[in-house]
Amino acid sequence: MPHYCQGDITDQMLSTTFDPDNRFVADSLEAEWNSRLRALSEVQQVRERQREQDRQVLSAEQRAAILALATDVPRLWRAPQTPDRERKRMVRLLLEDVTVLRDPGITLHLRFKGGATHTLTLPRPGNAWQQRTTAPAVVQAIDQLLAHHTYPEIAAHLNARGLRSGNRRAFTAAIVAKIQDHYQLMPRYDRLRQAGMLTREEMATLLGISQSQVKVWRQQGLLRAHAYTAKPDWLYEHPGDHPPRKAQGVKLSQRRLPEFTPEQAKEVQCEA
Repeated sequence: MPHYCQGDITDQMLSTTFDPDNRFVADSLEAEWNSRLRALSEVQQVRERQREQDRQVLSAEQRAAILALATDVPRLWRAPQTPDRERKRMVRLLLEDVTVLRDPGITLHLRFKGGATHTLTLPRPGNAWQQRTTAPAVVQAIDQLLAHHTYPEIAAHLNARGLRSGNRRAFTAAIVAKIQDHYQLMPRYDRLRQAGMLTREEMATLLGISQSQVKVWRQQGLLRAHAYTAKPDWLYEHPGDHPPRKAQGVKLSQRRLPEFTPEQAKEVQCEA
C-alpha cells in the first residue's frame, strides 16, 4: 500500500486545480449559464411587455364589464341561454377541488381557486322511483284546483307557477288526470255532483224541455253551468224556486238571468 505524506497530497491538489482541461470545462459551464440567464431575462421582458399591451387593449368600460361578470355568476348560471358545457367550464374555472362525504346526508367541501372554502350539506337523493314521485305540494294544488277547473286549465295553472311533474316535465291534461287517478283525488264531476249540480237530462226533466233546449238556454245565459271536461261537458246549477220557463214571443236574449251572461258562465268554471 503506497504511503503519501502531506506535502505530496497538497501538490496533487494544486496540480488538479490548475489543470488547463478543468479550467476549460469550468469556463464553458459559466458561459452556458450566463447565456441561459440572458435568455431568461429576455423572455421575462417580452412577457412584461405583452402583459402591458394586453392591459392597454382593454378599456376601462371593458374591465368593468369583466369584473361585473365575476359578481354575477348566479345570473349566468341560471340563464336559459347558457349551455351545460359553459356551466362545466365555469365550475372548472372557479373550483380547485371538491370533497364529498356521504353520512348520513351528503356534505360537500368546496375549495375555490382563490383559496376560499365553502361547505354544503344536502339531503341524500332518493331512489329512482322516489325521484319520479309527484311532490306533495303539487298533489295538494291539483286537489284544490279540481274544485274549479278542468284538467287543461289545471295544467296551465301549474305550468304558470313553474311547477313540474315527477319526471320534471311540463304538465298536460293527461298528466293531471293520471295524478288525480293515482292519488285517488275526487274527480271534478263528483265534486260538482256533490255540490248539487244537475246533468243535462235531469235539467231537461226538471224544466219540461228538451235536452237541446237546455243547451240553448245555457248558451243564452238562462241556466248556469260548469264544465267538468275539456270538450266541454257541463253540469248545471239548480235553477231554484224561480226557474226559467217558456215564454211565447219573448226573445231569449231578453230573458237572461239577472247579472249573468255567457261570458260570466265561462268565468265561473275558470274561477281560481
